[in-house]
Amino acid sequence: MGLEEYQRKRDLSKTPEPWGKGGRSTRALRFVVHKHAASHLHYDFRLEIDGVLKSWAIPKGPSLDPAVKRLAMMVEDHPYEYGDFEGVIPKGNYGAGEVIIWDTGTFHAAGSEEPEQSLKLLREGLQKGDLKFVLHGEKLNGEFALVRIKGDKGNSWLLIKKKDRYAGSEDVTLQERSVVSNVTIEDLRAGRMPQRRPVQAEGGVAATPASPHPPSPLQGEEQASAPPPPPAKFANTTPPTTALPPTNTTNTTNTTNPTSSSGSTASTWSTGSTRSTVSAGTPMLATSAAEPFDDPDWLFEIKLDGYRTIAEVSGRDVALYSRNNLPFNKKFPSIVTALAALGVDAVFDGEVVVVDETGRSYFQLLQNYQRTGRGNIAYYVFDLLYLNGEDLRNQPLLARKERLRALLPDLPEIRYSDHIIESGKEFFELARQNNLEGILAKRAASLYQSGKRSKEWLKIKVRFQQEAVICGFTQPRRSRKGLGALVLGVYEDDRLVCIGFAGGGFDDAGLKEMYDLLQPLVQDNSPFQQPVKSDMPITWVRPELVCEVEFSEWTDENVMRQPIYLGLREDKDPKSVVRELVGSTPPPPPEPAASPSPPSLPKGSGSRKGSSSKKGQEEVLILDGHRLELSNLDKVFWPDQGYTKGDVINYYRTMAHAMLPHLVDRPESLYRTPNGIAEPGFFQKEAGELPPSWITTREIYSKHVDKNIKFFVCQDEATLVYMANLGCIEINPWLSRLQNLDYPDYFVIDLDPEDIPFAKVIETALAVREVLERAGAVSFPKTSGATGIHIYVPLGAKYDYDAAGEFARVIATLVHHRVPEFTSILRSPKLRQKKVYLDFLQNKPGQTLAAPYSIRPRPGATVSAPLKWEEVQPGLDPSQFTITTMPRRLEHLGDLFAGVLGPGIDLEQCIENLER
Repeated sequence: MGLEEYQRKRDLSKTPEPWGKGGRSTRALRFVVHKHAASHLHYDFRLEIDGVLKSWAIPKGPSLDPAVKRLAMMVEDHPYEYGDFEGVIPKGNYGAGEVIIWDTGTFHAAGSEEPEQSLKLLREGLQKGDLKFVLHGEKLNGEFALVRIKGDKGNSWLLIKKKDRYAGSEDVTLQERSVVSNVTIEDLRAGRMPQRRPVQAEGGVAATPASPHPPSPLQGEEQASAPPPPPAKFANTTPPTTALPPTNTTNTTNTTNPTSSSGSTASTWSTGSTRSTVSAGTPMLATSAAEPFDDPDWLFEIKLDGYRTIAEVSGRDVALYSRNNLPFNKKFPSIVTALAALGVDAVFDGEVVVVDETGRSYFQLLQNYQRTGRGNIAYYVFDLLYLNGEDLRNQPLLARKERLRALLPDLPEIRYSDHIIESGKEFFELARQNNLEGILAKRAASLYQSGKRSKEWLKIKVRFQQEAVICGFTQPRRSRKGLGALVLGVYEDDRLVCIGFAGGGFDDAGLKEMYDLLQPLVQDNSPFQQPVKSDMPITWVRPELVCEVEFSEWTDENVMRQPIYLGLREDKDPKSVVRELVGSTPPPPPEPAASPSPPSLPKGSGSRKGSSSKKGQEEVLILDGHRLELSNLDKVFWPDQGYTKGDVINYYRTMAHAMLPHLVDRPESLYRTPNGIAEPGFFQKEAGELPPSWITTREIYSKHVDKNIKFFVCQDEATLVYMANLGCIEINPWLSRLQNLDYPDYFVIDLDPEDIPFAKVIETALAVREVLERAGAVSFPKTSGATGIHIYVPLGAKYDYDAAGEFARVIATLVHHRVPEFTSILRSPKLRQKKVYLDFLQNKPGQTLAAPYSIRPRPGATVSAPLKWEEVQPGLDPSQFTITTMPRRLEHLGDLFAGVLGPGIDLEQCIENLER
């Protein structure tokens, strides 16, 4: 095609798109997928062939499912430089809208990796309308085909994924962020423009894929890519004056496997007038210790739950890499950008983590971040090894940290990892209370010993968490597919010993992904010297993959009890995996002063095993055969009353038998208040990768965000407790169930007062009842748990949301006409001041109200309490229904709301009654 059509369609003086001077990759060919929010959101799929980017517009985006064929409309060729374009095309221009680099990497023809032959096959396939190729990207990998639809004008094609180990059923388009700047379309729309170095197709330390040897999905197997070549300043092997030491100089004789033998390559750092050879990418390591301690000669830091990362910064040049010398630039481009802005020559040591809304780091969040974008990514820096020509490793740790603190600005992506002096026991206890992984103890005068595991640095763990080598997998049981459980081991005296089996922590997609990853590693012989007992057949694999697991305790046989899979550790060498110690339990503190609390946890409905002897902080609960780790149970959620997170969980366990009939089969919109009522909460509709595999979830299409959202579904007491442990003070189910998502079980009139006494809410509720009785409709009231009243009318899932909502509007309108002086049906709060708002708009798919018996994050720990109509009279006080009073009320009255799940009203008859 050439670029004439591209240039004809654009006024390049008015758009930031490149003109197109031409260019080509000198090694592997490049592919780019742009996500483009033009008049319609679509994906632009581009393949470099003969110096231009052959381009197809894919309305629904690529799919990893071989059974799915996606329409791809061939459009004009784009210039090679367009592969670097990311930004906003202004209104009035062709293709106006936001554009991000959704994926990029290298590719070759399916029949050959040899450059000339590959290009020949690609040209032939393009001419024939049958183009087969293999992608090596961040999100898209493996073989694909573009097939032209016969009989069409020639521009209609189909994009098809071939069956290989990269195929799967997951929706890859849910990974919404740019692979080079980490922004989303929504970020650009909000004015948050990408800040990054120009994308380089080859070499350097740019954030886009460059190597013809892409990182392996096996995260550590032999074809893992070599680290990017260091900047020129890094390559100086003479004693430096202002240049950085060559800490990450790649061994060019082993570019495809930098860790195959010793685990790293060699390089030279200058240390004053002498030179010493150290291992590149192998930072100083800590030794496990069991007990926290106090010592004025030691400092203590939080142990972070992420990837240990060395950062080499030379002005605008940045190289990030793991402790095993794996490159991290592509993986964490926002951190690369932030480090490049520092304008220093330095080598940092730290940890890349993803933190949740409470500021805690979790490895699972980090594992899933590139796919989900959930959480906040940050590089916590705890050591400074080199600064502006000076090697600092022979200076005391405390002096290094003081210089580091003065150097680092306050940036969201780059953070200083602070410490305390002497008080290790108290610091450890704070870590335990806040459900952190543990602490690090470091001698304040310690020197930095690259590549050494030193007793000058100690790690003291709070959580029972363990790295483990995957040595095999068992055959699945019943309906489970792929594999049953992973067989895990650690090294003791250079030999692998089995430490247990981990089958929990996987969803269906995770099971398939793990099964596919393990297939190339299958071998006949066990990696263990001792036999392993199993009640299911075991398939052995080469011990090359490392994972992270969480468990309840070590048994007397030195195996993990109830291990849960958290994710793969691509940054860990299997040979380095040993059994970790966990900090021992300190003596329990004095009992706190008594405060009001709900009835004690019900007996006999589940077993509990405390992971801490300090009462009320952490417990491991085995409920309905599921393991739940309950954390921060003593965190105060209601400061005035002293009610805690543990009180919330106790309440929901007590009330579960009455609540569950109103929750089962209903999607949940989680309202999380993890810090109690003193701080704002937030809604979380999308479950993402958060829940364990035993929790029911359902993907439901949302028109609002134009994608599928995975919702929690609360099917049992264990799930209810799990949600409460997330900080869900309030429980919010849909009005409809999975079996009939478009047909609600009831409609609701929500009485919402605006600066008017509750007595008027009662009058309004009685007016609603009168209108409903006139219609012949049964109804059930409950307090909202705040200042309103909810009135439910059962429908028996016989009418869709449109019919339910319309009838609710009729009822609200009739009530307003009955008592117009203090009611309103206007949605705007400004127009309904000193009125009771008759809200009938809650009757839509996805809308939620607090469930019957749900606690509300309000003063007094009030509850949404089902009522008898006889109670809805002057003097009714919603504040009397709390977590302390409701269990006794339920025991006395039973479930007053059971009728909302009945057969439902006859809507047609009700309308006829109202028309009489």
